[in-house]
Amino acid sequence: MTILTTIAYVLAGLIAAAIIVIGARFLIAPRAAAAGYGVQPDLDQPSVGAYMSIKGIRDIASGLFLIILMAAGETHLLGWVILAATIIPIVDTAIVLGNGGPRSIVWGIHGATAATMLITSALLLIS
Repeated sequence: MTILTTIAYVLAGLIAAAIIVIGARFLIAPRAAAAGYGVQPDLDQPSVGAYMSIKGIRDIASGLFLIILMAAGETHLLGWVILAATIIPIVDTAIVLGNGGPRSIVWGIHGATAATMLITSALLLIS
């Protein structure tokens, strides 16, 4: 494994771990998780709580998908999956911007995540 591949795997592992933690946070502390996302819904509405749980489970599953690909040593497939998944933080950026969320979250969280995912996928795909 080259140094670039090792760096890419470390970044992919951090992405996987972070999205699992974020998903768990949506299940355990939905108010804090929603605030960290950049859009604060009315969590007193029962249906909104359901959507927070749905988001949490989907985030956890997304992180697990990356871990499975890493464990299988599927470097290029991992790169393609991360590249495809980059649409998530890109659209999150647009959603938070469109709903008046804080620019610090827009660029500091969602924008930085998209950039990190693009760099990681590029490193995996050239490995």
